[in-house]
Amino acid sequence: MKTALTILATGGAVAVLLACTAYEMPENREGRAIYDAHCAMCHGADGRGQGDVAAGMMPAPADLTTLARGNGGAFPVNRVLSQVDGYLKGEGGDDMPEFGELLEGDLVPVETDDGTLTPTPRPLAALLAYLETVQR
Repeated sequence: MKTALTILATGGAVAVLLACTAYEMPENREGRAIYDAHCAMCHGADGRGQGDVAAGMMPAPADLTTLARGNGGAFPVNRVLSQVDGYLKGEGGDDMPEFGELLEGDLVPVETDDGTLTPTPRPLAALLAYLETVQR
């Protein structure tokens, strides 16, 4: 019975991922547009935490260009996804607003930190992909 459940669970995950592959992955410009609309006011146009409303914010907005540096050089996919979707509320993420519209829409497969392909709303995947390109 355990084997049958494992096969069903695995088959279901494969079916979800196959459904995701019908969509093209977001391009950098799509992620940049989402960033400009939702993030730049606090994190700045360059992502370094100096946005128009950043002055006086406590804690100050994070420098999004150094996320990989603080993670041994690997872009922290799981942490970024969790921060943006609001999962980290109560764990140091209380000041970060939740962006509900980023959690809607077609799903695309995003490879998480452990190598698992996870169906992720396209706007969130686009933002994630953009943030990965601004690491320094």
